[in-house]
Amino acid sequence: MFYQAESAEDRELLKNMEVIEQLEGFVGEAVDNILVDPNTCWQPSDFLPDMTQANAFDQIRLLRERAAGIPSEVITSLVGNMITEEALPTYQTFFNMVKGINEEGSMVTERGWGRWSRAWTAEENRHGDLLNKYLYLSGRADMKQVEITIQKLIGSGFDPKSGRDPYQAMIYTSFQERATKVSHVNTGKLADKAGDPVLSKICKTIAGDEARHEKAYKSFMSKIFEIDPDGAIAAFEKMMRKQIAMPAILMDSGNTTDGLFARFSAITQKIGIYTTWDYANIIQHLVDSWKVEALTGLKDTSARAQDYLCQLAERYKRIAERIKAPEEISLAWLPY
Repeated sequence: MFYQAESAEDRELLKNMEVIEQLEGFVGEAVDNILVDPNTCWQPSDFLPDMTQANAFDQIRLLRERAAGIPSEVITSLVGNMITEEALPTYQTFFNMVKGINEEGSMVTERGWGRWSRAWTAEENRHGDLLNKYLYLSGRADMKQVEITIQKLIGSGFDPKSGRDPYQAMIYTSFQERATKVSHVNTGKLADKAGDPVLSKICKTIAGDEARHEKAYKSFMSKIFEIDPDGAIAAFEKMMRKQIAMPAILMDSGNTTDGLFARFSAITQKIGIYTTWDYANIIQHLVDSWKVEALTGLKDTSARAQDYLCQLAERYKRIAERIKAPEEISLAWLPY
């Protein structure tokens, strides 16, 4: 296929796309080795009352009794996590639009990136299903308002600020999978502390999926660093300067000051589910994982990007030290 690159940006995008297409075989191996066969992996029904059993309503009663002891702040955060997971259609749409991922435009292609897109989405789909059903049965959330928020979020779309650049897309997904893992792990810890070991197990199980997905995306980006270190570090710097936009930021049509997303973010910061410290630690983790500090032979602009990236986590840690959570935060999605 012939592409005409008209500007420096176009030429860079073309170069990045060509590198991404070189990874088809490697990505196909990730589908086979990192993702799990649907016949053997967990399913939402493994954690929920079995409605085919005579004691199904007793199982629901026990679920509701356990959920009753969970603090409202944790429920609000759990709902926010679930809403984020339920917007999966926008994430797959974004991924398939990235240059080099599906240039043939086939949703049944057997090429590596096409297989990854479908299989990754299929695994992720279980997360929202499970959390949604748990919250519905728990009686702790105003499900009508939750459903409205999900519809608004999907309808508003998704903009990770990476454009169609595959390098920036891999930076974003590597960061976001780790951030989601952290959020689910910390939610699980709070659920366990509140006396709901089943919800704790749910959160930790979902986090296990996110850890595998993080491993895959980081490995894709590692290959890019091997092939094109200057391009890779430039993309990393671009995404960090723009900052990582959380997937659910458009849940109330972009109102980021006093809307649902702002309240959700404030709560996760306050109770320690996802904080500025976590953001800083993820930056440092990625810098270390991709051995950014050890890169040599870089162009001058890349060397400056290297310096910026290697110091960035410490900057955010200094910010984290100064952040004070508000005393009171208006909760969301609760039935009272």
